[in-house]
Parts: sequence; C-alpha cells; structure tokens
Amino acid sequence: MPLIRILTIALLACGLDRLSKLWIVEWANLREILYIEVFDPYLNFAMGWNRGINFGLLAGHEEWTRWGLTLLAIGISIWLLWWANQQAGKWIHIGAGLVIGGAIGNVWDRIQYGAVADYLNMSCCGLRNPYTFNVADVFIFAGAGLLIVLSGRTTDDA
Repeated sequence: MPLIRILTIALLACGLDRLSKLWIVEWANLREILYIEVFDPYLNFAMGWNRGINFGLLAGHEEWTRWGLTLLAIGISIWLLWWANQQAGKWIHIGAGLVIGGAIGNVWDRIQYGAVADYLNMSCCGLRNPYTFNVADVFIFAGAGLLIVLSGRTTDDA
C-alpha cells in the first residue's frame, strides 16, 4: 500500500507540474514573450532556463550537466521510493511522493528542453527577486521539508 500512495502522489505532482508548464510556457507562449505581468510584484511569469541546479549552480558543461543531473535525479528518486516504501508513516510517503514527482517533472524538462523551465517570479516589500522557479521546485521543497521534519519518526504519531 505505501508504494501505491507514494507513486500516486508522485504522479499527481509531476502531472500538475507538466500541466502548469504546458499552460504557461507553451500555450501562453512565455518561451517567446519571456515575461507576463500577473500581480506585480507579488507574482509574475518570467521565463528562465536553468541548466544547473538551484540558482544555476553547476550550469557549465551543458551536455554533461544535463545528462548527469538527469541520471542523478532518477537515481535519487529510485532510492527515495525504495526507502519511503519501507517506512510506516503516511506523511513520509506524501513527502517522498512530492520530491519524486517534482524531480521527475524537472527531469522531463531536461529531456524535452535541455534545461529546466522556470517561470514563477515572486517579489515583495520593495525587494525585486531576480530568480525564477517552477511548480516542481515547490513540490521538491515541500516534500523535502516534510521528510526533514519527520526524520527519525517511525509512525505518524508524535
């Protein structure tokens, strides 16, 4: 049963990421127009192509980085699926499913586009954020947060 829960969450997360990228990057044509003001400065769509990891780190050597990070994400996802399937807590399963789904969404981008499609830009309080991210990143962050908070627990109690 844990395996089905983890895979269902991963599929939902990956599906929502893909749908958001189809809608914003492809159908709204953000790839070409590069910027759409939504609710400035709090939320805008700004096209960014991340060829590395967070904040563009490791973005050199594009083909090596592209396929190396793709294989790394797949390997970590397989390990996380194996590990989480052995855990008793449903929140561990949800956290792992979110991380896996987000990672696979970004892997899909690397295969399809050659880079991760980032498009969400959020700023506040007079500070302009120059960075972009995507829905997969939100799922990875939220899932990793759950896994960190719940680390060491063997059940959902406590």
